[in-house]
Amino acid sequence: MIPSLLVQLNATREQLVKEIELLNNRQFNQKADANSWSIAQICHHLALVEASTIKAIAWGLSSQETTQPERLDVQKITDRTTKLAAPKIVEPTDKPFEVQDMLTLLSETREQLTSFLLGIADPSLLAKKAVKHPAFGPLALDQWIEQVYLHEQRHIEQIQESKTSVS
Repeated sequence: MIPSLLVQLNATREQLVKEIELLNNRQFNQKADANSWSIAQICHHLALVEASTIKAIAWGLSSQETTQPERLDVQKITDRTTKLAAPKIVEPTDKPFEVQDMLTLLSETREQLTSFLLGIADPSLLAKKAVKHPAFGPLALDQWIEQVYLHEQRHIEQIQESKTSVS
């Protein structure tokens, strides 16, 4: 289970890096409008989501309760017609970022997530335990992992759109 999830996580991250690595710092930090996030803020949000996901899964694994949580359609997180508000804990900062610093941060959070996942003693528990997700409610821990790359795909689309409005 974990190896296939890591393949998906890595493929999506490679796509994200390709979208941002050639931007200059001005393009990276420019907002399309006052109500939008800059590409830098989108990336910061993704790094924060990844770090929060580790905490959520660790908390869920430490729970004594095992159930057979309902399987949810986490694919719907890629539907950008539904606006989602980011919880405070994963809201990006307003301060500007340099592209290279963000690439480093994204690499670090992905390394942390990968190491954490590979260190899970009993991966079968990921399908037997759930933690409340801000968008889905109670969500099986393995689906928390799946939503990381699906959520990233959602924001890659947003970055692609933002790139057309920043020059």
